[in-house]
This record gives sequence, C-alpha cells and structure tokens, in this order.
Amino acid sequence: MILASDLPSAWSLALPTAAAYWLTGWLGPRLPRGQRLLWVPLALHGLGLFYFLWAPWDGGVLHFGFAPALSVTAWLLLMLYLLEQHWFPQLRTRWAWTSLGALAVLLAAIFPGTALHTDTSLWLPLHWALGLSAYGLFAAALGHAWLMQRAEANIRKAVDNPVGLPLLTLERLTFRFVYAGFVLLSATLLAGLFFGEAIYGSAWQWNHKSVFSVLAWVSFASLLWGRRHFGWRGRVAVRVLYLGCGLLLLAYAGSRFVLEVVLGRSA
Repeated sequence: MILASDLPSAWSLALPTAAAYWLTGWLGPRLPRGQRLLWVPLALHGLGLFYFLWAPWDGGVLHFGFAPALSVTAWLLLMLYLLEQHWFPQLRTRWAWTSLGALAVLLAAIFPGTALHTDTSLWLPLHWALGLSAYGLFAAALGHAWLMQRAEANIRKAVDNPVGLPLLTLERLTFRFVYAGFVLLSATLLAGLFFGEAIYGSAWQWNHKSVFSVLAWVSFASLLWGRRHFGWRGRVAVRVLYLGCGLLLLAYAGSRFVLEVVLGRSA
C-alpha cells in the first residue's frame, strides 16, 4: 500500500487545495459573487486527481483506491453545487461542502491507491466514469436529503430556515439527483453484467462489490417505486435513501478500505 509519506509531492498539491477550499468556504459569503472563488480549489482538486490517478511517479500506471474514489465523488459534488448556485444562489451550504472537499483531498493524499494491472481494458475508465458519476449524484441527493431534514425540523420548531431553500424545493432537487443517479447506476451494473469480461477480464461475479451494488440498486428502485405509487416522502423516503447510499458506499469505497487499510492488500 502506498502512503503519502512515499510521495513527497502529495502534500504540495493536497495542502494548497484543502486550504483553498476552507478559505473559499469562509470568504465566499462575505464577498460579492464570492461563489466564483470556488473555481480555484476545484481546478486545483481536478489537477490533483489527474496527477494521482495517472501516477507519473510510478511510470504513468493508472492508480485507484477507496480514497481517490471519495475524492472524485467530492469533486463531482462540489461541481454540482457550483452549478446549482446559478439557479439557487440562496442555498447556504458552502462551508459544509468545501470542508468535505478539503477532507477528501487530504484523505486521498494519505491513501492515493494502488496500481492497476497493465492489461486493464480501455473500457474500464468508461465503467468508472459511470459508477463515479452515480456516486456523485447520490452524494448530492444525500446532502439535499440532510438539508431537507434540517428544514423540516426547523419548521416543526417554528424557527428560521438556515438552509436558504423551501422544503418542497429541497425535496424536488433531492429526487432529481436520485433519478439521475439511478439511471447511471443502472448503466454501470448493466455494463458490468454484459461486458465484465472485456472490462475486468472475467465475467460477472457475485463478490462483495456486486452484491452491495445490486442491494443499493434495489433500495433506490424501491424508493422511486414507493414515491411514485405510495407517495413516499419525508422521513420514510430519507431513510430508504440513506440505506441505499450506505450500501453503495460499501460496494466500492468501503470494501476497498478494508482491503487497502485493514488487510494491506491491493486487490
């Protein structure tokens, strides 16, 4: 397992990016059009992802692992937030999301992943892109569901809403992200089912990753079915969403964490 101590350049990229995220989270609300500052840490974050995934210190061999997966997810979440700010500038979640981005960058610097086999299929990056995009969309749905719970709790307590968006708007946004994430997760599973041998060199296998992925898919499908036919919303919908996101996290990031950190294995 490669640690950040093996990579002198890891912190030279991670620390400025994390500092830029925290500085942006603090300064953004205090400056006119401060949301534009978020492009700076996002650009640094993207540069760091490119550097660590393609690993020039290791001959340009593709690297990946649980922490880079979480870092890519955080980057996608913040990109979605930046786009969302265009339509909903009153959304007040900058400090939470930038802090999450900073922590993900630092974690990826500590655990930059392991090298993949040199005979990896060219289809693998596409498969990853689908899966990680689903991760990012479900992370956005999870974040909005959390905000929705906060807004609902404040309504019950008859206090001001600190989130900045009405409850119904948050609910609508949450399920838009769920629908989009479900489509991409379905495409990811279908690609693994029908093209697994071309991507991974072996046909579909019922291992921990595929089992948790299918269970997550079933959870999200149940959530969308329940909302359409039974009007699920509020606590019931949020709990099913939390369950699905937890299973999806275990499908790759959680299992890779056990392999890389607990067991010290690369695969």
